Amino acid sequence: MSDAARSAKIILRKIETVFRLSEEERQAILSLPLTIRRFDRGQDIARQGDKPSQCVLLLEGWIARYKVVPSGKRQIVAIAIPGDLPDLQGLYLPWMDHDLGMLTKGIVAFVPHGTIEAMLGQYPRIAKALWRDSLVEGAISREWVLNVAVREAYARVAHVLCELCIRLRAVGLVHGNDFDFPLTQSQLGEVTGLSNVHVNRTLMALRSDGLISLERGSMTIIDFDKMMEASGFDESYLYLAAAA
Repeated sequence: MSDAARSAKIILRKIETVFRLSEEERQAILSLPLTIRRFDRGQDIARQGDKPSQCVLLLEGWIARYKVVPSGKRQIVAIAIPGDLPDLQGLYLPWMDHDLGMLTKGIVAFVPHGTIEAMLGQYPRIAKALWRDSLVEGAISREWVLNVAVREAYARVAHVLCELCIRLRAVGLVHGNDFDFPLTQSQLGEVTGLSNVHVNRTLMALRSDGLISLERGSMTIIDFDKMMEASGFDESYLYLAAAA
């Protein structure tokens, strides 16, 4: 299967976790003209101030949405996983107010804004599905603000791990409670607002409490119920429901 075909199927898989499409709608997505590019770890896809003319679909790897302050310190404000379209706002906002960069090696598909706008005008249910996805992204962002502002380090890290596991499971990238976890401790610190030392201590505490196993980029949540209890995690903000 070509990368373009895989890209379209990943869009379908993501949408159809919560929204059932007709065959005509599915074919409209499968027919999208996609330009495929490969990116290296750390490579930027879009920079603050850019005026993009294409939407991004992540096919493989993880993307960070991030902001950088004048001192050079970075805060990761969102993580995109395969199936996500992390810059839909570019359809309606004239420039980027943040950066998008690869956390891992990855494959990205680009779709011209005009093509997306035409499809959304012709297929309002697809427009509804993508609008819903943007609203869920807002709900995730609110939870991340709460995480950094209120939760203690142990709960903060546990909450992020629970969320990523649930989101990856929804697109078929979790086996049992095992999933690829390519984040470095530094990157996890940029997500949670913790120092590298604090992240390291927190991961060690989660391990010693028998909640996780982390080896060579692979994460296992050993006791998901206890992880949820420790972090106050409630997946309802992800709005993962049966397709309708």
